[in-house]
Amino acid sequence: MAARSVLVALVTAGAVSVAGVATAGAPTEQLRRSIELVLKVVQDPALKAEAKAAERRAMIRTIANEIFDFAEISRRSLGPHWRGRNPAEQREFVRLFGDLLEHAYVSKIEGYSGERILYVNEQMDGDVATVRTRLVTKQGTEVPLDYRMLKEGDRWRAYDVLIEGVSLVANYRVQFNSIIRRASYQELVVKLRAKTSEPVERPAAPRPKLEAPPAGPQRQSP
Repeated sequence: MAARSVLVALVTAGAVSVAGVATAGAPTEQLRRSIELVLKVVQDPALKAEAKAAERRAMIRTIANEIFDFAEISRRSLGPHWRGRNPAEQREFVRLFGDLLEHAYVSKIEGYSGERILYVNEQMDGDVATVRTRLVTKQGTEVPLDYRMLKEGDRWRAYDVLIEGVSLVANYRVQFNSIIRRASYQELVVKLRAKTSEPVERPAAPRPKLEAPPAGPQRQSP
């Protein structure tokens, strides 16, 4: 589980060095360029000082929004419970969950380095694409990472990432569904608020934990 947690962090953070890029179309090229931009920000000596932390993190967050479609990730992660929410609740959920994902992106990318990512191929079906990559660890192990992407205008953004065939969105959906069924949707919102507002550690509380559950490969159709 520890190894998988690290891999999830690397995926959501994009904290990887870019290696050889196969001939590919717009989805792969846009993903590659965005990851390169993130790495430039992280590696820029002028932005490494603590006094530049806010500026650095704001830049990373901007690029993260180019890579990930947080609204679509939120909708799919909430699953059937999304339809039961009114528009104001949906907007709030997207904001809270998006903030959580962005915070993870920023914090993890600042803590990892040295991995490489290989762009293997892409598969397109209209406005849906899968960009297949391989994350190469420092030990030389290759881990399959597939980015599922949607096109909006001329922009491709990821709505899910599969790690060794396991869907990141499906794992969150399991967590959210469990909390809602055992407690309530309002309890999930409380937990998301706590996650996004507490910078270091959360106090112990008798509430369901919001953690990645062990799960086998789960696939979701576009």
